[in-house]
Amino acid sequence: MKIVIVNYGMGNIYSIQNALKFLGFASEYSDDPAKISNADKIILPGVGSYRKAMQNIISKDLKNPIKEAVEKKGNPILGICLGMQLLGISSTEDGYTKGLGLFDGIVERFDEKCNLKIPHIGYNEVMPASNSVLFQSIKENPDFYFVHSYRMMSPIENGITTCNYGENFIAAFEQNNVFGTQFHPEKSQTNGLILLKNFLSV
Repeated sequence: MKIVIVNYGMGNIYSIQNALKFLGFASEYSDDPAKISNADKIILPGVGSYRKAMQNIISKDLKNPIKEAVEKKGNPILGICLGMQLLGISSTEDGYTKGLGLFDGIVERFDEKCNLKIPHIGYNEVMPASNSVLFQSIKENPDFYFVHSYRMMSPIENGITTCNYGENFIAAFEQNNVFGTQFHPEKSQTNGLILLKNFLSV
């Protein structure tokens, strides 16, 4: 199985690769459009600015290969943290920016009225979607590690896992072959390892 972690210059790749290696899976970190387009599984990591991330993806000519692999070939993709947000329609971080458009979600900063510390950092409990693929064999009321100031909202209800931090937001989603986690599974110990293995088994 060819697992490609997309290299667009803003990924936390080593912890992801180490987690996959622990599970017994080899992966490649690449910005080669052909390798991304032909990958059996794609992982889109990310930390930092949404706008900068999309600029990098476009400047490296990676947008079309990612969309081709997912939309035309039906290959599974997992977006992690900023990577999950990039799968959506748009974000207001550093100004309005269009995303990859693989999931009907928009990204905005947490509501300051919640009077909670931003960014949202640390372990928090999530409520998995019913019949979830990603959360198979994971205990009830699992917790995962978050680090983010912006969160995704969507009118879609099916396949949505939520978390509450002053308000409910999307902690993870799964729609056909498109998967995303706002939290970092590679930093979430046993729960995260199980989730990554579930994705690789899709």
